[in-house]
Amino acid sequence: MGSRFNKELKTLVKDKVISPELADKIEQYYATKDIGKPNRLFTIFGVLGALLIGSGIILMLAHNWDDFSRITKTVLAFIPLLLGQFFVGFSILKDKSATWREASGTFLFFAVGACISLVSQIYNIPGNISSFLLVWIALCLPLIYVLRSHMIAILVVIWSTYYAAEVGFWNYRSHQTPWLYLLFMLLVIPHYLILLKQRLLSNVVTIFNWILPISFAITLPTIIGDKGDLILVAYIAFYGLLYNIGRLEVFKSLRTLRNGYLIIGSLGTVSFLLTFTFRWLWEELPLKFEYGLQEMYISAALFLIAFGLVIYHFIKKGIRQINLFQITFVLFTIVYFFLSSLEVVPVVLMNALAFALGISAIRIGANKFNFGILNYGLLIISILIACRFFDTGMSFVLRGVLFVLVGIGFFVTNYMMLKKQQRIKKQLKDLQL
Repeated sequence: MGSRFNKELKTLVKDKVISPELADKIEQYYATKDIGKPNRLFTIFGVLGALLIGSGIILMLAHNWDDFSRITKTVLAFIPLLLGQFFVGFSILKDKSATWREASGTFLFFAVGACISLVSQIYNIPGNISSFLLVWIALCLPLIYVLRSHMIAILVVIWSTYYAAEVGFWNYRSHQTPWLYLLFMLLVIPHYLILLKQRLLSNVVTIFNWILPISFAITLPTIIGDKGDLILVAYIAFYGLLYNIGRLEVFKSLRTLRNGYLIIGSLGTVSFLLTFTFRWLWEELPLKFEYGLQEMYISAALFLIAFGLVIYHFIKKGIRQINLFQITFVLFTIVYFFLSSLEVVPVVLMNALAFALGISAIRIGANKFNFGILNYGLLIISILIACRFFDTGMSFVLRGVLFVLVGIGFFVTNYMMLKKQQRIKKQLKDLQL
């Protein structure tokens, strides 16, 4: 327990809010609860120490690498791997703390990669980066469950994303679909679900809440296929899926900044709509869509899963709890397929929808007394107005007036909500007295 907590207990006893006996029981409870709990700072420094030690060993060997014989090089290549396996085995057999598991697992993860690359270089084994990453990930992925290591799970997600980008984007000879990326992610998901159930408010869950949607957002074009006519629909459905995942009950107790699904889904949806408020973009769309089966299946799957989550929210919470962000992907898809050939209609609808999203965010922020969400809604409207400066013939005077009105809206809205919040706090204080 921290000294601040002890001071608060003493203050409560001094002010006769709680008795000294109750204060002692609270202190004993938290003291017992903290026994065996890993020190987060020690775990972080343990992982960093493992990385630095491994990097130092590699640098020292690299300095004299050319002077070694092939046998010596091979032995040196396997030494970090053997050391990593020893420390991992020691951590498991002795049932060491989370710090030991994370540090030894991280060291072994990079030792595996170093060993593969060094052996390939020593014996001139042909290959490319994608095959190297594939072997590396496949060998280290079981360590997630053997060590119950969060750091290795995070590294596997990052390396899998790199693998998917290498196969789908950067392999200039032949762009392929990185299906194994999906397999790797499916194998990581059970570890993430366990964390959601046991340690929802922990920092490691927050990291997963961000890196998983970011990873899928980066790799979606590599999975969607070659033609790309449905990539826009796939992305808007994907962002709708993320937003609806972020609205699930399991994430209800999280602060907004800890809910990466909600933030990425919202920002992605708004960015797409603001982009499609420009007329020239609709004019660039093909009159007839051409797409392959893979592209159609992936886009349809994303849309149906996202729509299924909307139905789930509707059944669980009722229509009053469904906000515009959750169904925007449906409205965009309808306009994209059935109204895109019309001249002005889709542009007007996208502007109206983007404006409605701004109003919806303001309403959500006001209901939750959340200044961040409130100003986010005002920012959406401000950006929408700014976008119209580029494709309309407004005079500078009218533009200036609009900006002044938006600025006044920022001040007035925040002031009104602040006064309302203070009034409610005062009422609650009066009720307590």
